[in-house]
Amino acid sequence: MDLIDPFGRTIRDLRISVTDRCNFRCTYCMPEEGMKWLPRSEVLTFEEIERLARIFVEHFEVDGLRLTGGEPTIRAHMTLLVQKLAQLRVPATSASPFAGRKPDLSMTTNGATFRLLAHELRDAGLDRVNISLDTLQRDKFEQMTRRDELVRVLDGIEAAKEAGFSPVKINAVVERGVNDDEIVHLARYGRDNDVQVRFIEFMPLDAGGHWLNNKVVGQDEIVAAIHAVFPIELLPARGSAPADTWRYLDGGGVVGVIPTVTKPFCDDCDRVRLTADGQFRTCLFATTEFDFLRLIRDGATDAELAAEIQRAVGTKWAGHSIGQVTFVRPRRTMSQIGG
Repeated sequence: MDLIDPFGRTIRDLRISVTDRCNFRCTYCMPEEGMKWLPRSEVLTFEEIERLARIFVEHFEVDGLRLTGGEPTIRAHMTLLVQKLAQLRVPATSASPFAGRKPDLSMTTNGATFRLLAHELRDAGLDRVNISLDTLQRDKFEQMTRRDELVRVLDGIEAAKEAGFSPVKINAVVERGVNDDEIVHLARYGRDNDVQVRFIEFMPLDAGGHWLNNKVVGQDEIVAAIHAVFPIELLPARGSAPADTWRYLDGGGVVGVIPTVTKPFCDDCDRVRLTADGQFRTCLFATTEFDFLRLIRDGATDAELAAEIQRAVGTKWAGHSIGQVTFVRPRRTMSQIGG
């Protein structure tokens, strides 16, 4: 059966955070010091993740699973979790293009250690990978991530390509006064290296809580900067995908923008989220969570978990209200929620 929210949107995508820990300290994601990590006992086990994912896939016909963090590759034995999830099957009676097959399995990573796992993850059943890269300048990279790891991230991107992931998508958060002067450089990198760059508007989930609207570089400005150097044209509507996509007129591939702030895609949102500590969230900016870890460990049956999933999705908002007086900033940072 379909999982439908109060606004008629069918949930198809489950984002699963496997850890709150990270080997970077990106300024828009987490503080440099002082993070209190979850104790291992309060993190979902692979078996618990698999069980919840199975309910979403087999009961509610969810056909997309994305593994996030923190940084997912630093959790031990990630290949085993991918293998478990790759055994799931979307019901053959589903209207999904994945009917009778495993769901689409993807991962968002910072890429720094991806070289070590790329081929294993691909062989285990991982279909797609998004790698974060906000700058091509080593000093600026260290400033933004608080780590001198640009060379390893670029190597991780190459490893993803060598392992057969296609397309490899690059996520670049654009912050005014920080890296907005690199929009064209990043676009050129994507063209030259056969990867798909997706620019992301700076969102109010920074660790320091200093987000201001004037730090946002909007979609129109990003597109104009690229178009002035590499002419592009908009491709057909994205549907439930978060990015609008443009094609380079000279055949140099495509480039995307995720306009979370200036042109929210809430009307088509088909995503829900599971944090590393088993909290279920119906929106990235949700202020309410549903404790699935406690339900599982208190002995809830699959039917009871499915009923709670339906109840939770019944509270999903129409939109996040960023920029409006009604907006309430989530109490968790991006690293604690999952990308």
